[in-house]
This record gives sequence, structure tokens and C-alpha cells, in this order.
Amino acid sequence: MRRILISGAGSGIGKGLALELAREGHQILVTDLDLDAAREVVSTIEENGGQATAHRLDVGSDAAHESEALQQPVDVLINNAGLQHVARLESFPMAKWNQLIQVMLVGAARLTQALLPGMRERGFGRIVNIGSIHSLVASPYKTAYVSAKHGLLGMSKVVALETADTDITINTICPTYVRTPLVDKQIASQAKEHGISEEKVIDEIMLAPMPKGVFISFEELAGITSFLMSPVARNITGQTITVDGGWTVR
Repeated sequence: MRRILISGAGSGIGKGLALELAREGHQILVTDLDLDAAREVVSTIEENGGQATAHRLDVGSDAAHESEALQQPVDVLINNAGLQHVARLESFPMAKWNQLIQVMLVGAARLTQALLPGMRERGFGRIVNIGSIHSLVASPYKTAYVSAKHGLLGMSKVVALETADTDITINTICPTYVRTPLVDKQIASQAKEHGISEEKVIDEIMLAPMPKGVFISFEELAGITSFLMSPVARNITGQTITVDGGWTVR
């Protein structure tokens, strides 16, 4: 059993990972900006016989270091917290641009920095960044999101080198679209920007580049995370794990 801290675990991918990894017997620190949402996830985990605690955590703030969740021994950190804003750069509010970078890039570095000393002391640690297909390619109207997700790859590679002297690894999983509330909001925003229906956004924008043509599941992401946590993955570090249904092989 590992103690796993997941940021942004009140909904979406973070919630899906929390539920799946709890089923495998791991103890989950469910953290989110929305404490009530985190508590609901914990309730679901406990109803199914799992172990979890809920913590409020604002990864976009320097005060994150003071969170109770970061004061505990953590074996595995999953940097998942994220948000989206879809707009042309000319009309993209710079405050919103900065917020996306703070949460998805600086926030990941902030949590990693906070937990690395404890991992070093215990001689073990696994850091899994939840990247995106947009860590590898770009789409219109997503300058901040694409910039943040590209940045995760660079951060991961540097931290991999800095932790090569101990049993700590850091990797970034890069899935295409997972059907979450965040993606549902994107569908509506993309429909507005492109002047097409939401059904066409799904078929012609989101799934069209994927030869397999299906959304990625929580079970897939949890399975990959479990593998990266395992002893046989101890020499996999600084890597980009692409889960894109064949998008980038064209």
C-alpha cells in the first residue's frame, strides 16, 4: 500500500484516479480547492471499503506549503490540478492566462518541491504529472493550457536528473480527451469559437485526430500510474507516457 496525494481530486481525472487507486488498496489524500468536493470523493471511497482523507489545497498559492496534506509522509504525488480557458490570444484575459500557468505548471513544481525532501529521507518516491496531448501538440484558442502542459515535460526531465541518485522517479502521462466536466465545458466553448454544434466538436475536433476514435478512460490512467509506482518502473524517469489512440503517430 502506498500513500498517494492527488491534487485536483474533487472531480474529473483526479477523482477518477482517486477512486480507482483506492480500489487497489492505496491510501488516498484527496486534495482540492473545493473541500466539499474532496469530502464527497472520500465518502465514496470509504463506502467502498477504501481509505482516504480530504484536504483543501490551493496549488496556485504559495500558502499551499502550509496545507495539512503536505505535512504527512507521501509516497506518490500525482500533479493533476487543472483548469481550462478557451479564447483567442488577442482576447485572452492575462489574469486568466497567469492563473492557468500558476495552477498547472508552478503548482506542480510547488507540490513537488514540498514533498521531495520527505521522499529523499525515506529513500522512495514517485511523482506522476498528468499532462495532456497538448503537452505534445497544439490546438487553437488554448495558449495558456498548451504552454503549461508543455512546461510539465521540461520540469519532469530536470527533476528526473536531480533525483537520479535515489529511488525517486518523475514522469508525465499525456492522454488525449477524457470525458470529464472540464472537457464538457471545452466542448461548449469550442462550439462557440468554431461556430459548429457540440456533436461536431466531439467528432471533428476532439476524436477525429485519434485513429482509435474513443475517449481515454480513468481505468487506463490508473493502470499506467500503478505501473509507474511499481518496482519494475524504477528506471523509467523523466519520460512522457503518451496515451493518444495513435494521434501523434501520423
